[in-house]
Amino acid sequence: MLAIGCFLCLFHAPGAVFANRFEYTIQAKEAYRKATSLRLFEANNALAQMRSQDPGNLIIYHVEDYIDFFQIYLSDDEALYERLKKKRDTRLEIVARGDKRSPYYLYVQADIRLHWALLRLRFGEYIAAFNEVNKAHKLLQKNRELFPGFMPNLKDLGILHAMIGTIPDNYQWGVKLLSSLKGSIAEGKKELEAVMAYAKTNDFLFEEETIALYSFLLLHLDNDKESAWNVIRSGKLRPQSNPLHCFVIANIAMRAGYNDAAIRVLEQRPRGRTIQAFPYLDYMQGLAKLRRLDGNAGLHFQKYLNAYKGKFFIRESYQKLAWCELLQNRPDGYSKFMKLCSEKGSDIAGGDKSALREASAGKAPNVLLLKARLLFDGGYYQKALDLLRGRNANLFPEKRERLEFTYRMGRILHGLEKHPEALAYYQRTITEGRTDPSFFACNAALQIGLIFEARQDYVKAKKYFQLCLSLHPDEHETALHQQAKAGLGRMR
Repeated sequence: MLAIGCFLCLFHAPGAVFANRFEYTIQAKEAYRKATSLRLFEANNALAQMRSQDPGNLIIYHVEDYIDFFQIYLSDDEALYERLKKKRDTRLEIVARGDKRSPYYLYVQADIRLHWALLRLRFGEYIAAFNEVNKAHKLLQKNRELFPGFMPNLKDLGILHAMIGTIPDNYQWGVKLLSSLKGSIAEGKKELEAVMAYAKTNDFLFEEETIALYSFLLLHLDNDKESAWNVIRSGKLRPQSNPLHCFVIANIAMRAGYNDAAIRVLEQRPRGRTIQAFPYLDYMQGLAKLRRLDGNAGLHFQKYLNAYKGKFFIRESYQKLAWCELLQNRPDGYSKFMKLCSEKGSDIAGGDKSALREASAGKAPNVLLLKARLLFDGGYYQKALDLLRGRNANLFPEKRERLEFTYRMGRILHGLEKHPEALAYYQRTITEGRTDPSFFACNAALQIGLIFEARQDYVKAKKYFQLCLSLHPDEHETALHQQAKAGLGRMR
């Protein structure tokens, strides 16, 4: 009887058992789904109801952090970032007072830190970002020891383990701050596959997140575009009702050679006042249409510039508007937009740096080579080849144009899986462009490495990945070196 009496006292004592717990109730799951479909006003309303009806459930702060993350990341509003950063500190303090017996106790703290690591990177706080990742990883590792079968934990660990070996040289100083973090692409891939397998037979709230993470791993780190595309088309994502799903599918489609599919997804995306603004989708739509040489591509870049108040992709948008003018044989329009490109925006992102470089050079690109480049980037390889067929590098008066023609032919033939011919053009690009400041030779070395990797000739693949790392072009160095490191990581 004494034991029963004690139990009843505990049950009825306010806050004794149920306060400060972590539980994804039906209401909490709905709030999470609203947040991750960018219906942030509705998600906040759901949390307000939870605070009234279930105030002791600290999962509220996990969902709240998702809301803040999306508000900041999609707007790039620096004032909002500074204001909500204080809420993040308070949030972590509250969560740290929660039930330590729950597998969510350490996981929620780690996940919040990972959200803010991405935000800190976005706003240039690199040391703080690496420290967030290091602390998050330690929390996840400890949680894994306590709850080895807890799948949300494995979701976060998988992507961290996959990415650690691909950090570019210019961020290697940050690796020293990641004292707790070791891993490989293979390890991370295996962990995410375990989560995917679990989600197939269990009701797993974070399944859609995992699908997105796994598909990006396949695309960017495993260099398996077709598998990434197949995963993302599994039917679990809902682009017609979720703008984030629209972004993920369109992003992979554009990189995997399915540009028309990307345009269809972007055209059908959900819109409305109840959905958080996502201007980058307009930028993506403009880029996808430009790669198809559509005449109305510029409208979408204008929409992006009108709606977006941050500092990323501004210069690049003006550059793309200038290209639209050039393709329509309007050189004055090209000059007008390139002047704006030189005056507005920042040069933090790689694309913005390239755009500013073109504006500073004061010379328009060769229209024929520009069309071939755009068609290639859209996956229209045969159309690009038809455009350049019967021509040779000597027809171009300038050295950079001759080098670009040689490089572009290699890329197009590679896309058409004509590997012997592609290799010949790539080798010539390296020979003639090794000391050129352009990225052509560096990427040619990377692409040769990928061809030999696909042939399982790992000795030659390693040689060319290392050659890529030894070259230091003025543009795209970080991205190219990251891919070369990922290639070397796959051969461990």
